[in-house]
Amino acid sequence: MTSAPGVPFLKGHGTENDFVIIPDPDGTLDLSPEAVARLCDRRAGIGGDGVLRVVRSAAHPEARSMAAEAEWFMDYRNSDGSVAEMCGNGTRVFARYLERAGLAGPGDLAIATRAGVRKIHIAKDGGGITTGMGAAELAEPGGEGDAISVTVGGNTWPVRKVGMGNPHAVAFVSDLADAGPLLESPEVRPAAAYPDGVNVEFVVPRGPRHVALRVHERGAGETRSCGTGACAVMVAAARRDGVDPRRDGAAVTYTVDVPGGRLEITERADGEIEMTGPAEIVAEGTIAPELLA
Repeated sequence: MTSAPGVPFLKGHGTENDFVIIPDPDGTLDLSPEAVARLCDRRAGIGGDGVLRVVRSAAHPEARSMAAEAEWFMDYRNSDGSVAEMCGNGTRVFARYLERAGLAGPGDLAIATRAGVRKIHIAKDGGGITTGMGAAELAEPGGEGDAISVTVGGNTWPVRKVGMGNPHAVAFVSDLADAGPLLESPEVRPAAAYPDGVNVEFVVPRGPRHVALRVHERGAGETRSCGTGACAVMVAAARRDGVDPRRDGAAVTYTVDVPGGRLEITERADGEIEMTGPAEIVAEGTIAPELLA
């Protein structure tokens, strides 16, 4: 591993989905899964739901093809060290870091992720950040998605299968407490429906075009917020309400409450989903070499 004493880091969160941010513009840091897990340990490390490594797209083999569109690549890792395709809240925190570091300013920005290039808008004066999340991949009624279910504590619910660059299973429940402590991954059947694991969202209505959720993220456990999960929930809730912007020709916005705050999710008539929410940098320092060794 290539590491050196005093590797800089920052800590940030988006609706309390928190991340260790490691600037590595030239892609020289060999960040192992074990090192990521140590960094994210909330007792023996810095603590976080994941790691955001900030790398120039041209310097990373997975992002070079996107370098002409996006200068920066978000190399996202789950707290257990596994690699993830996307993290919606992470994109906002990543953009906030770029703004803080003088690498981006208010206005429009593009960043590269493993799920493709994401367009960002940073509001002026520290306001919210909007991420273009792409279109949802939705299992249509009558398809294989109808046979999927999730079980927690003896309760079983059908789920809606939604893809947001990463996989989601959305279950509508009568009370968020029904999801239990979410200390372990909920049992999703059949397992073959999600061969790479799945993020599971439990959802209740709060009012017209307003829902609340709890989420168990693969590789991280229950988190205070999940941006891609909020988008998946918004789409599933809209279809449950009989709303489809592509069919109706008009955008629709849902408020999605997460344990760590509130997000506004809009699905446009072309299918593009936009997520708006806060992002904050709360600390910075240097990483002890033994955490990376």
